[in-house]
Amino acid sequence: MEKLTFADFDLPVKILDVLADLELFEPTPIQEKSLKPILSGRDVMGIAQTGTGKTLAYLLPVLKTWKYSKTGNPTVLVLVPTRELVVQVTEILEKLTENITARVIGIYGGKNINTQKLLFNDGCDILVGTPGRVMDLSIDNAISLKEVQKLIIDEFDEMLNLGFRPQLTHIFEMMKEKRQNILFSATMTEAVDEMLDVYFANPIEISLAKSGTPLEKIEQIGYKVENFNTKINLLEHLLKSDADMSKVLIFNNNKRHADLLFTKIDELFPEQFDVIHSNKSQNYRLKAMKRFENEEIRGLITTDVMARGLDISNITHVINFETPDIPEQYIHRIGRTGRADKEGKALVFVTKKEEPLLLDIELLMDKELKFNEFPEDVKINPKKIAAEEDQVVMKNPVQVKLNEGGGAFHEKKAKNTKENWGGPSKRKAPKKFGANRAQQKAISKSKRKK
Repeated sequence: MEKLTFADFDLPVKILDVLADLELFEPTPIQEKSLKPILSGRDVMGIAQTGTGKTLAYLLPVLKTWKYSKTGNPTVLVLVPTRELVVQVTEILEKLTENITARVIGIYGGKNINTQKLLFNDGCDILVGTPGRVMDLSIDNAISLKEVQKLIIDEFDEMLNLGFRPQLTHIFEMMKEKRQNILFSATMTEAVDEMLDVYFANPIEISLAKSGTPLEKIEQIGYKVENFNTKINLLEHLLKSDADMSKVLIFNNNKRHADLLFTKIDELFPEQFDVIHSNKSQNYRLKAMKRFENEEIRGLITTDVMARGLDISNITHVINFETPDIPEQYIHRIGRTGRADKEGKALVFVTKKEEPLLLDIELLMDKELKFNEFPEDVKINPKKIAAEEDQVVMKNPVQVKLNEGGGAFHEKKAKNTKENWGGPSKRKAPKKFGANRAQQKAISKSKRKK
């Protein structure tokens, strides 16, 4: 059977020209399956693994039917969970619309909101943003969402995981009910299901693969490692011995560990790595990503802020330096490699404590990972970091028994009890002007007798 091309979808010539310039000719399966349902005008719920081309899957059919807005208010709203995704989707849209008159604006938190308000002076047709900043600008009347005809929510599950549900609900209430909702998610969670039931009208479900399906073009390998510091020694060994590790993305479970690892790796491989997490400024993060994309550095050390949606080309290896707590996050992490029909490799370093987490991942994927032998020439460092230290638990804690009245009313020991001898007036002779009337009369009568 002859393969379909984008030309078969009757897309505008100006958009086909841009796709050709980008050397994109054949749609991915999710793009092929999404076009007709989205063009039908019905609500659509797309479930697809990361790295399958979801961004073009929703952008191309939307641009096919897009019309210029005379009022200057956006008719298309694209919501994504992170700043990096705002930048990425905005850049893709700007390329796709470079031959048409669409006004594309991307907004996110962390930048001066008054400066962002000025972006709308010349109007906006397609708005890309994070839920919090879109809501803030709408409340300030900098933008109106009343004319939005197509609402697109990408990485819907991650958006709910990050706690954006209140903002999403507020945004839904700001828009007219009569609109098309296009939702894409890597996993179908209970939270996603619940939101679909409440806010969306019987969406058509497009499912490319079940949640947790491992990416076929990615070779997955595990290493059993003693502890965090020994993982550093193993990483050093692999980076020095494997020249194919030329573009490496390394995941940690939190910002503190990412910084700690970067400090060590930067000493071993000066100027070859950078670190990205939510505490870094937006400009710093974008510059680091650009350097990584352009292969000016060998690798990035990061947290799960880089696990979703971002399309960085030709990543050779994804290394799970720490095993993620949530099994689905493993799928998102390793999906950064093996993209665009290319092969990739994913490594995971597992301590004894992390083995139950890996088992959950294997159950989710219905796949058992292959483990390599721990290299003999890698030194085991017995020193643990703070997070690995055993917690001190008291075997026989002292128990303090209290009366039913509570701690404030417990009975005092005999030696600490005091007898009540009455007030000051009963213990001392009353003063003339401080005595009561009866005492004053008694004193006067005594003086008269004398």
